[in-house]
Amino acid sequence: MTRPDAEQIREMSQALLAARRDHTPIAALTERFPDMTIADAYAVQQGLVAGLLAEGDSIIGYKLGLTSQPMQEMLGVDQPDYAPVLGSTVYPDGGAVPCDDYISPRMEAEICVVLDAPLSGPHCTAAEAWEATRGLVAALEIVDSRIADWKIKLADTVSDLASNGAVAFGSRVVPLGDFDPALIGMAFTRNGELVATGAGAAALGGPLDAVAWLANTLHPLGVTLPAGAIIMTGALHAAVPFVRGDVFRADFDRLGPITLRTT
Repeated sequence: MTRPDAEQIREMSQALLAARRDHTPIAALTERFPDMTIADAYAVQQGLVAGLLAEGDSIIGYKLGLTSQPMQEMLGVDQPDYAPVLGSTVYPDGGAVPCDDYISPRMEAEICVVLDAPLSGPHCTAAEAWEATRGLVAALEIVDSRIADWKIKLADTVSDLASNGAVAFGSRVVPLGDFDPALIGMAFTRNGELVATGAGAAALGGPLDAVAWLANTLHPLGVTLPAGAIIMTGALHAAVPFVRGDVFRADFDRLGPITLRTT
């Protein structure tokens, strides 16, 4: 077995922290430790988060990754992952994204859930997530990999904060009503040209199903999703690479549009 010990897990956390700071990729962790488990990977992630918080960052919510079939197929994995959303990574709707801040970025359109009440497992249902939800928000996520050339396995992306880069949220929080969030449609354009479509159901069957999955997954760690938490529920399509000068816009049924441009 070639699994990392505690010191090697700490070293990997520090290597990823440096890669984020320097915008310089590192080799896949699973190349060195091919038997690395998902538990090992989340231990690396926790060490990375501790380093980021020590540098003054904050956690404002969570992101789910690899919740859609296209994203799982793109990266050759068969299950979702999660990571904290950091306060330092939030762009405003219509904001400018400096490409030089990232290594190999890609853009995704997602539905964000804002909680109005705490939510926890171990048997959380989508119905309970509905009751705890303040509303839904149109969102974009930049995913980026500190692993060279996106040559990652599930343990690599889990370690690397689920390949998070940055997020942007629409200005409207739309309360749940007489509509099914799973049926919210989305059209995604780059420079005015349609590049993807999707619906809420693409992410684990629906945004509230995704939130329930997260609450249940965090329960063994003693984590309760707090009131006010922002939950990115996962891409509705395969991630789209971008270069300087691109303008992305996602138009969602009921939730409205959101835009980011790159510089």
